[in-house]
Amino acid sequence: MKVRVSYGTAIAMGLIKAKMLSSPTTAYLMTYHNGRCLNDCKFCPQARSSKADIEKLSRITWPVFELEDVIKNFHRGNFSRICLQTVDYPELVEDVLKITEALSELGKPISISITPVSRGTLEELKSNGVDYIGIGLDAGSKEVYEKVKISRYSWDDMWKFLDETVRVFGKGRGVVHLIVGLGEKDIDLLRTIEEVYSRGGSVSLFAFTPIKGTALEKLSSPPIERYRKIQAAHYLIKAGRAKVEDFEFDDAGNLIRIPHKVPYTAFLTQGCPFCNRPYYNERPGRELYNYPSIEVLVEDMEKGRFTGV
Repeated sequence: MKVRVSYGTAIAMGLIKAKMLSSPTTAYLMTYHNGRCLNDCKFCPQARSSKADIEKLSRITWPVFELEDVIKNFHRGNFSRICLQTVDYPELVEDVLKITEALSELGKPISISITPVSRGTLEELKSNGVDYIGIGLDAGSKEVYEKVKISRYSWDDMWKFLDETVRVFGKGRGVVHLIVGLGEKDIDLLRTIEEVYSRGGSVSLFAFTPIKGTALEKLSSPPIERYRKIQAAHYLIKAGRAKVEDFEFDDAGNLIRIPHKVPYTAFLTQGCPFCNRPYYNERPGRELYNYPSIEVLVEDMEKGRFTGV
C-alpha cells in the first residue's frame, strides 16, 4: 500500500537525502490516490479542478512511498506523533482504516484530518490508535465557506462532525483548521474561533498560501501584522481570557485592539500535541507565520525579523 510523505518527514526518515532547517516533531503522511480529490476547494492543489502539482498540499511536496518502507524507517525520525492527511475519494474510509491499523504497530499517537465520516468509523479509528481528528472547516465564516469550499459537505455538516468528534474523542480533540486570508472579516473569524471552543473543539490556524494552478493562485497571503493579531486573539479566546466582545474592531470588521498582552507561545504552531509543521505556509528566509519552536522565534527576534502585536 502506498502513502504520500511530506518532504521534511521523508528527509527525517532517511527516505530522501537533503538538509532541513527545522525538523518535524510529527511524521506527516497523506493518503495516496491516483487522482484528485472529489471536492473542489479553491485554495487546494488537490482540488478536483486544480491544475497544480498533485504532489503538493499547501506549498509542501508529498512524494509517494510504500507504507511498508515508511514503517520500517519511522524510528529514524524521532517522531512523537503521526499525522495522516487525507483527500476525499470513494475508497477513503477503507484505506484510512488499513493505514491506521498498520501505523498503530509503531506505538505512537495518531492524528487524522478527514472529511465527515460516521460515528462507527470514528470509533474504529479510535481503536486503531487515533486520538485527534482534524476538521477542515478552513473558512472563517459561512459566507466565505460557500464561496471557496466547493465541497460535498456543507458548513452545517462540518459543525455536526465537530460535535460528533468531541462526543467520541473528548473535549479538545476535534481540531478545526482555519485559514486566515480567504476573504473573511476578522470579527467573523473570531466568532468562529469562539464557537469552536464553546463546542469543545480546538483551533489550528493556517495562513493562506497561493499555489500556482489553483483557483486562488492570484490571491495574496495575509499581511503578517494581521496574522499576528489573529494569533494573539486566538490565544486569549482559547485561554478564556477574552471574548469576541472584548476586542475592538473598525467599521469594516478589522481587528484593531487586543485587550491583553500574550506570551510568545501564542505565535507557535497550534494544533495537536507535538505538531510544529515547519515551513508549511512560508519559504525559508522569511518571517514565519507559525513558529515551530521558541528557539526559532527567539532567533528571528535577534535578527529583527519578528512582528509583534
